[in-house]
Amino acid sequence: MQLVDIGANLTHESFRHDFDAVLARAHANSVTQLVVTGASLQGSRDALALARAHPGVLFATAGVHPHHAADFDADTESALRELHTQPEIVAVGETGLDYHRNFSPRTAQLFAFERQLELAAECGKPLFLHQRDAHADFIACMDNVRGRVGAAVVHCFTGEKDELFDYLDRDFYIGITGWICDERRGTHLRELVKSIPSDRLMLETDAPYLLPRTVSPAPSHRRNEPMYLAHICAEVARDRGEEAVVTAAKATAAAKAFFGLP
Repeated sequence: MQLVDIGANLTHESFRHDFDAVLARAHANSVTQLVVTGASLQGSRDALALARAHPGVLFATAGVHPHHAADFDADTESALRELHTQPEIVAVGETGLDYHRNFSPRTAQLFAFERQLELAAECGKPLFLHQRDAHADFIACMDNVRGRVGAAVVHCFTGEKDELFDYLDRDFYIGITGWICDERRGTHLRELVKSIPSDRLMLETDAPYLLPRTVSPAPSHRRNEPMYLAHICAEVARDRGEEAVVTAAKATAAAKAFFGLP
């Protein structure tokens, strides 16, 4: 079994003391390739550095998360454009809208998102997207560039049925995390994952966040890491009524095709 973790925040400071061990544990648990999320300009540069240090295993995205949208300006856009000339950068993002926390003003979020959508149209790379409590504006922005941007994945999907079908109607890919393992807020996903076509479903940990609550025995800490992707895969497979090896094979094929991984 081979797995691709399409969203791991490996530049996070919590991984600095044992990074090599984290990668070794991931590999021992069938995670053969990982896409490191770039969520700010500096984070994107750091993600690129990790990808270059681990060729063929780590790849990176480059973008500005809506939480950091207030920092997005012409210089940021120019720097991102340069980053996207690098082959290790395989997607534009993480970008999108987050009206749940509003760490950046909504006007700034919309501006940063729209500029990064234009960047994706320009460079031809797929989109790694974030949306929380902003569905209407998010869909409107995506519809404005429909036909001009390539493939798009809604990363860490946690929404409801109507949102899912809006995405599937637009041929978006869907990223599922350990949120599905959270009995407090993720149980609806166990039914919804049955509706995701196998060639549109991808798996991710969003490490170090969202440690699956059904991992047993529970670790002594709350840090998530890529080794738990196999656990997420098994949970998703059970909910879809298929063997884990089937879910893994199809999700891996989808990820490789989406990001152009070797």
